[in-house]
Amino acid sequence: MRNINFNVLWGNKLSQVLTIVIFLFFSQTYLFAQDKISLEQIMSYPFPNELVSTPSGSKIVWAVNEKGQRNIYTAQDPDFIPKRRTDFNSDDGQELSSVSISNDGKWIVFIRGGDFGSNWDDAKPVNPAFSPVPPKVQIWAIPFDEGKPKVIGEGQNPKISPLNNQVVFEKNNQLWITDLSGDDTPTQLFNARGNNSDPVWSPDGKKIAFTSNRGDHSFVGIYEGLNIPLKWIAPSFTKDSSPRWSPDNNKVVFIRRPGDSWQPDSILSDSHYPWQIMVGDIISEKAKMIWEAPKTPEGSVPSTHGRYNLHWGKGRIVFLSYEDGWPHLYSIHPDGGNSQLLTPGNFMAEHITLSADGSTLVFSGNTGKDPLDIDRRHIVKVSVEGGDMEVLTPGNGVEWSAGITSDGTRIFFLSATPQRPPLPAVMDVKKKKITLIGENLIPESFPVKKLVTPKQIKFKAPDGKTVHATLFDTDDGKKKKPAIIYVHGGPPRQMLLGWHYSSYYSNAYALNQYLASQGFVVISVNYRLGIGYGYDFHRPVDGGTRGASEYQDIKAAGEWLASQTFVDKNKIGIYGGSYGGYLTAMALGRDSKLFAAGVDIHGVHDRTNDRRDRYYINSYEQIPDREKAYQVAWESSPVSSVATWTSPVLVIHGDDDRNVAFSQSTDLVQRLINKGVETETLVIVDDTHHFMKFSNQYRVNGAVIEFLMRKLGLQ
Repeated sequence: MRNINFNVLWGNKLSQVLTIVIFLFFSQTYLFAQDKISLEQIMSYPFPNELVSTPSGSKIVWAVNEKGQRNIYTAQDPDFIPKRRTDFNSDDGQELSSVSISNDGKWIVFIRGGDFGSNWDDAKPVNPAFSPVPPKVQIWAIPFDEGKPKVIGEGQNPKISPLNNQVVFEKNNQLWITDLSGDDTPTQLFNARGNNSDPVWSPDGKKIAFTSNRGDHSFVGIYEGLNIPLKWIAPSFTKDSSPRWSPDNNKVVFIRRPGDSWQPDSILSDSHYPWQIMVGDIISEKAKMIWEAPKTPEGSVPSTHGRYNLHWGKGRIVFLSYEDGWPHLYSIHPDGGNSQLLTPGNFMAEHITLSADGSTLVFSGNTGKDPLDIDRRHIVKVSVEGGDMEVLTPGNGVEWSAGITSDGTRIFFLSATPQRPPLPAVMDVKKKKITLIGENLIPESFPVKKLVTPKQIKFKAPDGKTVHATLFDTDDGKKKKPAIIYVHGGPPRQMLLGWHYSSYYSNAYALNQYLASQGFVVISVNYRLGIGYGYDFHRPVDGGTRGASEYQDIKAAGEWLASQTFVDKNKIGIYGGSYGGYLTAMALGRDSKLFAAGVDIHGVHDRTNDRRDRYYINSYEQIPDREKAYQVAWESSPVSSVATWTSPVLVIHGDDDRNVAFSQSTDLVQRLINKGVETETLVIVDDTHHFMKFSNQYRVNGAVIEFLMRKLGLQ
């Protein structure tokens, strides 16, 4: 048994020595190898996100992460030359999020700090740089043209007024407001019970709708002024949320779900999670239901990006539903009636935006004329009336986060290819001409020409389910190459035939490209529970804690590799993060004969301890299948297979993880040590699930590579 703790304390000598060794290993050994790329090169790409524009499209704003230095960039008509507007020059782990621009284009607002995307404590400060003065989660404002950024408050979810003068935001479960100039002290709008969140300005900028969560129920509230009592729209024993204003400022559309009940129900059976669309009147404070989800599993609350994706468009209310087996957009008249399917076909719609005039929707969808498009994303537009859906960006690229101008003449989005990392782009809709923005931000040393184009492969799981995967191989003609399976997290994710729209999975894509360049065959598996292939694939009744049926897709991937003539079946490794770490641990525990070594990055290992409350252990009323469900959850856990685990493993976890409890890895490591399994560990102190500090992500990638190369014979 080998148990090396890389980083229990950052200050110890062992950690310093290993850091130097990893640095020299990649900087010297591979940097000067002419036929290979270096880790430093492949990780040098800038990652853009948070792209927004003014309604006219004359000005755009986005955030860029350049090796841990996160800054705001702007560009405007006519040339759209990028201009950096902030000077955050440290790799300190402080992300930029909630970027927005005022309708008049004069102000930019953003959040600096936190880890938005976590399962809990996302609005709490992150301090992976060990600053003696802890950072704060702050809201910043900056003039678009000239002027320095200024802190205007502490909180989250800032929303700029349509009048372009104020920002409302969340802080301490209440709503606050401040002036965009930052000259005023933020003030609390009101004091209401519960967690008050999701503020939405009325189009005239005079009222604010919000959600007040009271635990087992929630209300939609309306704020109209300092001396005017709050209004509650049709309060009931339900969970009301996601208010959106009518264009005339007199009504709100919102989502209604049942309130919580303590009556236990079956865990192992497939259930329906009901929801309705309600339209409430601001004057009468009454509401009526205009649409109810079909009472089927497919009609349940959507579980893809944006969930309901509720919008009040021009004469139509738009929403997303999985009712026909795919996450599609629908629209309905505000008075009710039949809903209209806007996006027919076997594909999903996500990253959905409504034009400022409410007439047109743009979104990213895995659709197009090429059969491979199911493993890509393209920009698609459709009117709220439907019948005119059009894929605007066909080809072998990946495009997402689109916005459309009020007149519909231009679309802004983020664009990547299998080789080129993401960049902002603007498209002339009529001419179909695309102009990339900020190509000069990609370092000259970035190895664009040395990256492979991933190939789509398919294979069958033992139960007959078709599984998609992307194959990274240099096609060098060599036989019996070692191979690696990458397992994504989520699990509602889909790996693509190009750079990914998530920073977490862009890093994985870069790492897979690097591993392929070093001589590995790499496949990234789109296992069931993932998105992009319909409801039955995304929500199998026996997935996760109800049987882990998705693991058979991972094993099938290993067996597919073992059957290939160009793969050494005795040198198949596996790695993954989060849910991918969970499935990596499952593979090593259940099938050590197939998987020679693996890296488990912040995985879940005991599914019974994951949500112990859901089994009603201390309740008088018992779930009808509690004992069986509890047993199945245990059998679906990697810790239940430690007895058959023999393959060496590297376990990595950041101890400020807000998605997967650090204790999940602590427990597994102790079990493996007691079993005598060859175990190596790397602890990243005070960083989160997303490794906010670039140097930490570099260390993690380096450790993954070094371990797999050493164990699979490429070192």
